[in-house]
Amino acid sequence: MIDTVYRCEICGAESDNPVRWIVIHCSDTQLTVYKWTREVADAPHARHYCGEAHAQVYISRWFRSYCG
Repeated sequence: MIDTVYRCEICGAESDNPVRWIVIHCSDTQLTVYKWTREVADAPHARHYCGEAHAQVYISRWFRSYCG
């Protein structure tokens, strides 16, 4: 069985075993941050980040542009 490879939305790092990665689900009015689980990572429109710093970059951008 081939595992899914996830890619960080900020730096492009890839992992098939994303330890300490963060998942964000968002819309134009709501942003939800999750600790990594396969269930939340595989949800439609999930965004993946290799760590807190890159998740924070996205969160800052989201507040300026609402997931644009």
